[in-house]
Amino acid sequence: MSIDTYANLQTAIANWLDRSDLTARIPEFITLAETRIMRRLRVRGMEERSITSLVSGQEYYGLPDDFLEVRDVQVNTNPLSRLKYMTPRELDDTYPNDSQGTPAAFTIIGNEVQLKPTPNITTDFEIAYFEKIPNLSDSNTTNWLTANAPDLLLYGSLIESEAYLVNDQRVPLWKSAFDEAINDANKQANKGRWPQGPIQVRT
Repeated sequence: MSIDTYANLQTAIANWLDRSDLTARIPEFITLAETRIMRRLRVRGMEERSITSLVSGQEYYGLPDDFLEVRDVQVNTNPLSRLKYMTPRELDDTYPNDSQGTPAAFTIIGNEVQLKPTPNITTDFEIAYFEKIPNLSDSNTTNWLTANAPDLLLYGSLIESEAYLVNDQRVPLWKSAFDEAINDANKQANKGRWPQGPIQVRT
């Protein structure tokens, strides 16, 4: 059976656990597994861009609702200006409160990105980031994971069932399979970023 939908995933989990009495619990196992996966998975299928217009005199801007982790921040000037990450303290020490200009650095505080110097230009800035994959549900029956990594959903859900079922001797096998699957997915994503041909050295 293909594990390509939310319903099929629930059926597969019940089959692997050999339990037909967990209808109410299995969606909880899946939700917990999705949380576990989002902490560790970083693949190209999770990459997104957000473009926001700078407002002169405004240094704080909201992050996207599905934001997980930043990859790059740039201001779309000509030429392009890529921003350097700093901790909040480094940012404040480097750029006094009254400094204005084209942003050169950023930090993240809560659900906002802070730009310094405070913009005195009106152009776009762009955040490249990893987004949270939407959770599966009765109304959202497929996502990137069901299409590309159903093994992560299955093994992750089986691992999460242990806290409810207790003392299943198969848990170490499931954990090993989960770790291998997530490591393989991350490695494959990194390999896919670069050409795989031989490196040429130019003199």
